[in-house]
Amino acid sequence: LAGVLDRLAANLRHHDRAALFEIGAVFLSPSPPNPLSPSSGRGDEGGEGEAVLPAEPRRLAIALTGPRRPESWTGNDRRLADFYDLKGIVEALVAGLHLPDASYAPVNHPTFHPGRAAILSLAGEAIGIAGELHPLVRAAFDLPNQPVMAAEFDLERLLAHVPSGYAVHDVPRYPPVSEDLAVVVDKAMPAERVRETIVRAGGELLRRVDLFDLYQGEPVSPDKKSLAYRLIYQADDRTLTDAEVAAIRARIVRRLAHELGASLR
Repeated sequence: LAGVLDRLAANLRHHDRAALFEIGAVFLSPSPPNPLSPSSGRGDEGGEGEAVLPAEPRRLAIALTGPRRPESWTGNDRRLADFYDLKGIVEALVAGLHLPDASYAPVNHPTFHPGRAAILSLAGEAIGIAGELHPLVRAAFDLPNQPVMAAEFDLERLLAHVPSGYAVHDVPRYPPVSEDLAVVVDKAMPAERVRETIVRAGGELLRRVDLFDLYQGEPVSPDKKSLAYRLIYQADDRTLTDAEVAAIRARIVRRLAHELGASLR
């Protein structure tokens, strides 16, 4: 990641935006030999022990900053890239490689701005971290005074989760049913945990869950927040009835109330 940040700074001397990635090795100090090991410090013939070399695992590093889109006569979005732009890149990578059971969890790390970093896990295994650089780190690399996004992943662990094959499905013949669900939860509750609870309760007929609104303020209590999700229901063999969708929604609402103490807004 440090090398990518150096190159990001070099690019920004000539451009107002840059988005880079690199795959390369890092060098990690080897663990010291165990002094209680019979072979510690000695070879099989009683001579000098073999040198312990540093580990050289490969990493995938990503860095970007500047306006969200290049300048254009069409008037593209020139707002600065933020954490969600980086998360979108990571999600596209996860989807494109068909990586299973991806999840994100907030994390505090000295490289990243407090409250603006997340761990990526695959099937429960931590793969890497992504977030907005801490201002002190940004200044140390002579980067401009604006949000700088960065990520670093353990490439070998990531590739180990890439499946050798994956299932595909026919385009559905029957129309989906869309509805919105807004729930009030504790202010500290991660939106991803709410989404996971909805997915588990929804079952196979709930095909998609997207967060589209976060609201804090009156009439919501100061220690609460409102999260609104768009739910897509669909069956492969029939058009869902209103009664079927209502039953699934009721099950979701009960599960949210029981597991998270959530209430409908």
